[in-house]
Amino acid sequence: MPIDYSKITAALLLATTSSLLASESIDNAQNNTVEDDHAYETVSHLDDKKEGYTFADGWKVTGDMRAGYVSYDYSNSPKHPDPNINKGHMDSHGFYVIPKISIASPDYQGFSFKITGAGATDFGINDPIYESRNFVFDPTDKASFAILQEAYISYKTADGAHQFLAGAKETVTPMIDADDWYMLANSFQGAYYVNKRFENIMLAGGYFYKMAGVWDSGANGTEWHTMSEASFVDSGYKAVGGDEGVWAGVFQYSDDTHNLQVWDYYMQDYYNTFFAQYDYTGKANGFSYDAGLQFIDFQGVGGLEDYYRDVLGGREIDYSIYSLRLNTQHENGIDVALGASFYTDGDGTGDTLGAWGGYPYFANGMIFHFFEAGSLRNANSYKAQLGYTFKNESLKGVWIGARYTYFDLDPEYSKNGNGEPQDGMNLYGIRVSYSADNGIYFTGTYEMVDLDNEPTTQALRLIGGYKF
Repeated sequence: MPIDYSKITAALLLATTSSLLASESIDNAQNNTVEDDHAYETVSHLDDKKEGYTFADGWKVTGDMRAGYVSYDYSNSPKHPDPNINKGHMDSHGFYVIPKISIASPDYQGFSFKITGAGATDFGINDPIYESRNFVFDPTDKASFAILQEAYISYKTADGAHQFLAGAKETVTPMIDADDWYMLANSFQGAYYVNKRFENIMLAGGYFYKMAGVWDSGANGTEWHTMSEASFVDSGYKAVGGDEGVWAGVFQYSDDTHNLQVWDYYMQDYYNTFFAQYDYTGKANGFSYDAGLQFIDFQGVGGLEDYYRDVLGGREIDYSIYSLRLNTQHENGIDVALGASFYTDGDGTGDTLGAWGGYPYFANGMIFHFFEAGSLRNANSYKAQLGYTFKNESLKGVWIGARYTYFDLDPEYSKNGNGEPQDGMNLYGIRVSYSADNGIYFTGTYEMVDLDNEPTTQALRLIGGYKF
C-alpha cells in the first residue's frame, strides 16, 4: 500500500557534510556524522577555516579557485555512437577552470548578507564533441558561463535559537543538496526558518523554489529553473504539470551519542519524499564509530500520479529504500566504511534518484552510482571501503581509500539497450584526497564499472584548487 505523506508540510535545512567547497549548512549535530555517500573521508574542506580578506569594518572576501580534468570512457565513441551501448552515453573528457568569489557582510544586530559569483570555462581548448557527459557546461550549449551563485540575507538571534534566511544559497540537506563534490555546487532559491531553542533539538521549515547546478539539474543547470523543471520526472508531464517548488521540513534530535533526523519534501503535483535517519556514534579502545539506519520513501502525488497512471500506461512513483551502515576509524589513521541499501519492488527509481543533488545513500560508488544500470527496482547494493589518513608531518592532510560496491540487480527490470538482462554491477574505486591549512586541496578519483551485458566503463577525476 502506498505510504501517504502528502499532508506533511514545511521546509528545509540540516545535514552534516564535508565537501570540496564546503557549502554552508545548518546542523544541530553534536557529533561528526557523515550524511552523504560520495566518500567517507576524514579530510574536511571547511570554509570557516579560511580567514579571507577583511575590509571596511568587518566585510570579508573569500574565494575558491578550482580547476579539474575529467575523463569518462563508456566504450562508445561520439564519432560513431551506438544508442544501445551504456544507455547511449558517449566518451567524454575535458579540462575546466571554475573561479568563485564571495563577499560577506559583518553582523549588524543579527542581520548579515552574502553574495557569491561563480563561473566555468575551458578557454576553448576542449573538443565539444567530447563534452556530453562532463556536466560542467550545459550538455547542449557546451559553453562557458557565469552565474550569481548566492545572494541572501540572514537574521540570527544573539543566542542562536532562531534564524531566518531568504535568497539564493548553496543549501545542504539530505535530499536537496549543494552536492559540492565536483566542479561547481548546486544552489537553491528559497527561504527557511530554523529553531534551536530547545536543547539538542532543531526544527526547521521553508520552501525551495528554484535550482541552478549542471551536475544535478534535469534542466539547463547553468541557469535558474524551478524545482519542477529541474526534476527528473517525465518530460511530457513537466510540460503540462506547471512550475512548482518544494516544501520541506525537519525535526532533529542530536546529543553526544544519538542523532535522529526526520525530513519530508513535498511538491504538490509531483511527488513526496520522506527521509528518516538515525546514527549512533561513540568511541572505544582507540576507535570512533558511527552506526546508522536510514529509510527513504518516494510517492507520486497529485497531477503526476494521475498522468503516470492514465497517460503513461500505469507507471508510478512508489518505492522505498532501506539502508544501514557502519563507519569506523582508528586513532592510527585507518578507517573502514560498510554500507548496504535495499530497494523495494516499486516503480520510479529513474524519476527520482539523484534529483536536486540528493545522494545520502549508504552504498554507492565513488563516481558512478545508479545511472549505469538499466534499473534499480527491487535491487540491493553493498559497499566496503578501506581508507587511511596519514599521520606523519610530511604527508599531513592526505587521505587514501579504496572502495568496492556491488549492485545485485533484478534482471526482470534491469536490462541493457538490446533488452538483455542484467544480474549485477561491480564498481571498483580508488581515491586520494589532500587538504592543507593554507587552503590548497586536491581530490583524485578513479572508478571502473563492470556491468552485465555492457562493455567496461571507467572514469578519472582530478579536481583541486586554492581557497582563501
